[in-house]
Order: sequence, then C-alpha cells, then structure tokens
Amino acid sequence: MMTSQSPNSIDRPKILLTNDDGIESVGLHVLARAMSRLGDVAIVAPDSEYSGAGAAIGALHIAETIIKRHPIEGIDTSWTVSGPPGLCVFYARMGAFGFHPDIVVSGINPGANLGRSVYHSGTIGAVLTGRNGNIPGVAVSQAFAEPADDSDEARYAYEERVSRQLWDSAAEVAIEVVAGLLDSHLDDVGVINLNVPNRPIDEIKGWRWTDVGTSPPWAMTEAKLVVHDDEAGHYKIETSWGEQLEQPPNSDAAAILDDHISVTMLSRITALPVDAPAIDERLDTLLGR
Repeated sequence: MMTSQSPNSIDRPKILLTNDDGIESVGLHVLARAMSRLGDVAIVAPDSEYSGAGAAIGALHIAETIIKRHPIEGIDTSWTVSGPPGLCVFYARMGAFGFHPDIVVSGINPGANLGRSVYHSGTIGAVLTGRNGNIPGVAVSQAFAEPADDSDEARYAYEERVSRQLWDSAAEVAIEVVAGLLDSHLDDVGVINLNVPNRPIDEIKGWRWTDVGTSPPWAMTEAKLVVHDDEAGHYKIETSWGEQLEQPPNSDAAAILDDHISVTMLSRITALPVDAPAIDERLDTLLGR
C-alpha cells in the first residue's frame, strides 16, 4: 500500500472522518466513534449539506473558506469546513489540521451509492481526493430504510426514512473493511466503495466483491421544467422515477437488492489506448503538419 508508513508500523493509525451530509449527521458520529476502536480519529466535515458534490474542491483562488472547531461527543478532534468533503480531505492531507491521515473514511451516507453515483457522490469523492495524495480510503453508504408504506409520500419522506437507519450495522461492517484495508499490501492505493443493507447484522445474507453497475437500481425517466414564477421567467425541475431495473448479478446494485454487502475496489481514472485517425488528421491539419 502506498502510504507514508507501512500499515504494520502504524500502532494507532490516524483516521480522517468526513461525509457529504454535514457535521450534524448521525451517521458521521456513529462511524467516527466506531473508527476510534481502530485508531486516532479526527473529523473534518462540511458545515452543511454537500450531497452530490463528487470530488469537487471549489474555486480555491477566490474561496474564503471558514474553518471552525465543532465538539462531538467521544471525538477529541473535530472541525467544520465551509466547503465540500473533497475540500475537507484536500486541506487535511496538506497538513492544515496538524496531522497526516493514514486513511480516509467517509460516511455513513444514508442511501446506497451504486452504479453511476460513483461519479457524483460526495461520500465517494472524499476518498478519491484522498487517493490523489496517496491515502487509502473507504466510502461507507447504507441502503435506505424501506418506506413505511407503498405511497409516493412515504417513498420520498427523506427525514422519516433516515430516522430508521440502522447505523450500527453499517459501522460494524466498516470496522472490518477499514481494518482489512489497513492490513493489506496492495500494488496501488486502495479505495473502496462500501454499501451495506439497512438490516441488523444477523439478517444480512452475505457479502460480495462487486463491479460498478452501469445503471441505477431505479431509473430516472424524466426531468422537466415547471414554471415557478412566470413573470420572472423562473422554473424549477421536477423528476420522475420509473420501476426497479434488472441488474447484472456481479454489480453493486444487485448485491444490495439481494441484502448482501457490496464491496467495490475502485480503479483510478486512467487513459485508454486510442486509435482515432480522424482526430489525428484534424489536429495535424490545424497545426499545419
């Protein structure tokens, strides 16, 4: 593993905790206290909601980022940052908080991060930002609690469903995965997308190494503009969701839908071999070659 120290030399690894739901998220607090069983925990998290921020760090040349201490029970070091989780990790790995993380752990996100969401999730973006500094990481997400009933209101009742998350289940799984990653000897810096069913541990059917799915569990079928203020020409977006989509059996979404833990080792973004003579010709022509 490409870290500043061999995992075997880390008696108490320095574990950086962050999330994209903000410093007040119960999932973050539960995960941080669980991680304290493995090492010295420091929280550096956004001061507000940054879901969907991906690995964004913002416009650093004009940003006026505000950093504050934010006490959390059971955690000695906890800070808020007025920016996305990627920025939290960026500042931490640059030494702003007086330590160098041995691993980044992000979450617990309410709602699974599967398939295409790896491009957009701030939970995952945080650990990808850590890897840019050769720091391994685990992004921890937990499937939503089932809706109270089949009505549309229950399906979209976010706060009510979050209140029924079994955070301790996801935290217990995360302990084993983080400990295993710290003990591993990988050829490259390991970054894991971990998704856990919203079940008690003894009701989870099993676990799988999975691929990143190519489609979400449920399809967004339409996004349309709806008039918000006709006189001012303002609109809002309304989205429609379709039925559950069939998933390849080796995908992350298939595992979660089958009440299995999904463990996905994410690759780096790398260049592919290219054979595109039309591009070659156009660029050569532009440059007079």
